[in-house]
Amino acid sequence: MQAADGDGAGSGRGTAVITRTKTRTKKPSLYRVLLLNDDYTPMEFVVHVLERFFQKDREAATRIMLHVHNHGVGECGVYTFEVAETKVSQVMDFARQHQHPLQCVMEKK
Repeated sequence: MQAADGDGAGSGRGTAVITRTKTRTKKPSLYRVLLLNDDYTPMEFVVHVLERFFQKDREAATRIMLHVHNHGVGECGVYTFEVAETKVSQVMDFARQHQHPLQCVMEKK
């Protein structure tokens, strides 16, 4: 092996800047799942939907159902987009299977 002459060509010396980037995880957007009142869906069916798909106990489900009945709309829960979308689909499919016009929607919180 021969040592390179001292002309500096190809010596690989120089300056480098190292930057450190901070990774911030963004919290996912949340969506409210809402039930809409209608004049045909039985109250007991709405209570059953709240218990089955939103894991509400009988008392909470009854309270939400009465709120929907009296105010036209009521919140079932707040979820990430995918979970909210799934719950809306499940409720709508279940209502259709039982021939009820119950409407379930989601809105960004």
